[in-house]
Amino acid sequence: MEEQAIVIALVGVLGIGAQWVAWRTGWPAIVLMLVAGFLVGPVFGIIDPQRAFGDLLDPMISIGVALILFEGGLSLDFRELRQSGSSIGRMVFLGVPLGWLFGALACYYVAGLVWPVAILFAGILVVTGPTVVMPLLRQSAIKQRPATLLKWEAIVNDPIGALCAVLAYEYMRISQVEGGIALEVIPQIVAAGLIAGALGYGAAWLIAWSFPRGYVPEFLKVPVLLVAVIGTFVVTNLIEHEAGLVAVTVMGVALANMQVSSLRSIHPFKQNVAVLLVSGIFILLSAGLEFSDLRFFDWRSGLFLLALILLVRPATVLISLLFSDVPWKERLFLAWIAPRGIVLVAISGLFALRLGELGFEDGSILIGLSFGVVVATIVTSGFTLNLAARLLGVKGAERPGLLIVGATPWTIALGKMMHELKTPVLIVDASWTRLKPARAAGLDTYNGEILNEATEHNLDLTPFQVLVAATDNEAYNALVCSEFAPEIGTDKVYQLGDGADDDQFALPSSLRGRSLFASGYAVEDVHQRQLEGWVFRRTKLSEQYDLDDARENLPDSANMLLLLRPDGELQFFTHARAPEPAPGDIIVSFSPPRDQVAEAESRRKSTRKTAPA
Repeated sequence: MEEQAIVIALVGVLGIGAQWVAWRTGWPAIVLMLVAGFLVGPVFGIIDPQRAFGDLLDPMISIGVALILFEGGLSLDFRELRQSGSSIGRMVFLGVPLGWLFGALACYYVAGLVWPVAILFAGILVVTGPTVVMPLLRQSAIKQRPATLLKWEAIVNDPIGALCAVLAYEYMRISQVEGGIALEVIPQIVAAGLIAGALGYGAAWLIAWSFPRGYVPEFLKVPVLLVAVIGTFVVTNLIEHEAGLVAVTVMGVALANMQVSSLRSIHPFKQNVAVLLVSGIFILLSAGLEFSDLRFFDWRSGLFLLALILLVRPATVLISLLFSDVPWKERLFLAWIAPRGIVLVAISGLFALRLGELGFEDGSILIGLSFGVVVATIVTSGFTLNLAARLLGVKGAERPGLLIVGATPWTIALGKMMHELKTPVLIVDASWTRLKPARAAGLDTYNGEILNEATEHNLDLTPFQVLVAATDNEAYNALVCSEFAPEIGTDKVYQLGDGADDDQFALPSSLRGRSLFASGYAVEDVHQRQLEGWVFRRTKLSEQYDLDDARENLPDSANMLLLLRPDGELQFFTHARAPEPAPGDIIVSFSPPRDQVAEAESRRKSTRKTAPA
């Protein structure tokens, strides 16, 4: 018991620690987790998952994989998928069969696997995995179309790869154990898939029906959903072996498209659960490796990895997108970027055990080979993505963007200043008329309600790392900040100060975004100063001209708003903290008109002349 507790704690520390290091450094998190697990497992022998958990290890990993697949299915909203055009359909309906076929040929002729194992492993290889693709896209600025194609290919193919493996395994199991022939086996597999899909859809419908009607209290919705997923997985597996993966995937996809508004509140929680599960499972699987698992990794395995990266993936993408409207350079980029992640390793580890039970010795090869595929594809995709994007001309805006909610004279002036400083700016407002001055100024705009669910599918928010909500309605601004804080970060959502004179009517700080300006200017304050002619000014700092010099050359009433780093990072001066400036930084301030600045400068010169010696 004590050993199990230590292992659980250590797995948590290593998994989340690897995720944190990846966030700080930009390195692929899954590679760091692989290294951490391998060091504490086969290298130093600190963790032995099989000894610690025994027979519980297999069901633990199975349930973890089921929850990951459910979370992936829950991310698949068909409305957003339709926005991507026919290209996603091509990469799924043509790409999956082609990738499965080419992968099976590579597994058999290059890696040397027997046909049944080759077909099963090739089915798993069609996944690219949102758990690795999404972090790569967040860390790199890629144009919207190729980024969208990569994102949705990963989300859609993640469960499809699992289903391909389930189909292949079920065919092998029924034909091997029950001695059925192809014509007898295929109807059984189809029937099992239909039953599993029906159970998954039924569970999703029950959730979608009961949650909005108040049959489940708010504090029990997350636990009920988790129990429903696990229960559906286990019950379906009892009916048909490994069909639970099909059921939970269908359950997630169905729930995502039933428009259950009450599920929006659990999205941050499900994302947190997915991070914990991915970290834990990957550490356990890599720690459970043995050097004997790697003995099969020879020159043929190395050639297989090269064939997978240089032949299988390019052929799959280029044939799938033949005669499509996707430009050739974007096709080549998509053909190169195909990182595999946790689902590949988890499902491979799961079926490696199953294949061993069926008497296939090659099943044990899948564990080491799957880790090799993950490392090879993540290293090639992760460390060459920016270079490939630059060479092929699909690099998007490299500087962090500023998302402004509310088109007012003050926000449009701010947008113009940041646009001049080469910061990507997007102004969002529900009124087409209020956006007219922003369009006339050459700023990017979006006409729509930012809190509308449709906006989430029509607007790509990936390039924008800072949000400023500055409409005329302070409560609405707080609602926008509260809605986007989990996605962008609580330290990256801002609004103007609360103009309430009485603390009784002031919004609690826990409900608001961070207040712009150290002085706490409210919406009415900046609008009044805008009418008086106040403007945004920029001041570049250097070794000889520091922040104190900048303050001295501004009037006393001026307020510093933000600091722009040379790499485009935005840091705001707020009531709570002030960034530490360095040479090369640019200070953006909100200042009185030039006549007041000249008057202030004249007063300072006069003061210096009359000052006593």
